[in-house]
Amino acid sequence: MKAFLLYQDRDLEPPAGWPEGQAALEQDLELPVLWNAMAGGDPFVYEVARKVMFSSLSTDPQTIHYRQAVLQDCLENPQELRQLYALTLEAMEAEKKAHWFFSRSPGAVLSHSLEVLQFHMGLLRKLRHRADEIAGCFKSEGFRRLFSALQEELSEEYFHTVQGHLKTLRFRQGVLMSARLGKGLKGVGYVLRRPNPDRRGWLERILGEKSPSFTFQLPARDESGARALAELQDRGINSVANALAQAADHVQSFFTLLRTELAFYLGCLNLYQELSRLGEPICFPQVSPQMDHTFQQLYDLSLALRTGRKVVGNDLEASGKQLVVITGANRGGKTTFLRSIGQAQLMMQAGMFVGAEAFRANLCQGLFTHFKREEDATMKSGKFDEELSRMSQIVDHLTPRAMILFNESFAATNEREGSEIAQQILRALLEQDIKVFFVTHMYALAGGLYQQNPRGGLFLQAQRLSDGQRSFRILPGPPLPSSFGVDLYRAIFEAAYLEA
Repeated sequence: MKAFLLYQDRDLEPPAGWPEGQAALEQDLELPVLWNAMAGGDPFVYEVARKVMFSSLSTDPQTIHYRQAVLQDCLENPQELRQLYALTLEAMEAEKKAHWFFSRSPGAVLSHSLEVLQFHMGLLRKLRHRADEIAGCFKSEGFRRLFSALQEELSEEYFHTVQGHLKTLRFRQGVLMSARLGKGLKGVGYVLRRPNPDRRGWLERILGEKSPSFTFQLPARDESGARALAELQDRGINSVANALAQAADHVQSFFTLLRTELAFYLGCLNLYQELSRLGEPICFPQVSPQMDHTFQQLYDLSLALRTGRKVVGNDLEASGKQLVVITGANRGGKTTFLRSIGQAQLMMQAGMFVGAEAFRANLCQGLFTHFKREEDATMKSGKFDEELSRMSQIVDHLTPRAMILFNESFAATNEREGSEIAQQILRALLEQDIKVFFVTHMYALAGGLYQQNPRGGLFLQAQRLSDGQRSFRILPGPPLPSSFGVDLYRAIFEAAYLEA
């Protein structure tokens, strides 16, 4: 039995390796803040959220719509989702609590498997009853398939049959097996036998004639004899012990998989409730088949979660645009705007909601960030060398229809050289159908691109009000030769002068 809550036809598989640039994405988009909010203190949910988001960059639109429907059900039935997840946690605890003997003998394996299966049968029965109670509240294909499978496969007849087998395998009446003599008169071909049912009434069983039998009794303290007898028994139950261990593993793997897939949606629910508490909007994004990036009131989730308050959102109409260049005032919200776009792209492709009133974009076959880095002691070369080295690593893994977010890249050298290098790299990326968002203070670069009017280009400015204040709005507008750094100079130095 499978859960199939993340994919229609397969389980969530552990990634063969993290995508290239994963560490940079985590750092630049501040994803740990997001995952911490999703986890709600549960490290398992944190790790599942991280895994699903990074493994979904090649997700198809059908899978996104499938997950969105499942997630919509979870948001409408939060208590039911938490109860289902709690049941899977009980299954994990059962495995830990089951007694494990140091011995791996068939008898020890059989005893452990019986204990695990007995507990799991109780949980499966509770899961089946819970499915009966809440199935009508869920509309998505994923949950309807899961509940239907539980109701069909976990019938009362199934539980009755399993309990009967478990009772028999406890061998309270001893082990019945057959064997034949081999070389040296040693027993070979041990086969476990099912005892014939005693169909006599209880009075006849008490007073009736006993069947003839041949028995022997071990002398007291005959440890060697007891050990030999145990070895004989192990030979008889070996195949049964292996089969029961496989059955226990199968049931355990079902609960493990169900817990993993529910953990992702539980993380989404935690995040949704946290954003709702802050008064931030969310929406389910639309997947566009064409080059597109259109949204209303898109905001940086990590900023909202870190500050614990509602933050400024932005609108964008970039349908058919392959290049978006953002310039404007220092501390005007350009990096935040860039980060919100990266977060939304990852969340959309994972089948999640995004932090916006409306969002529509095409899927990308890879997401990369190239943000400026501060000088630090671990750098093995100069800052500009390090920038070019990171760009080279990104290029090695780029494919058409990928997306790159540049934040003040190539500004570590003089403006003329930095602009020329950036233009050459941009030209190559655009020719490969790669979407680019580029934040820059280099007017030579932005002004040159604006004059050339490259294919699909869109130019935005970080708004500065007439009194020098920042609105943190990103609006359409041509590049400006100034980033209004003098505003910060006056604010910082005048404040320092007054303090002195």
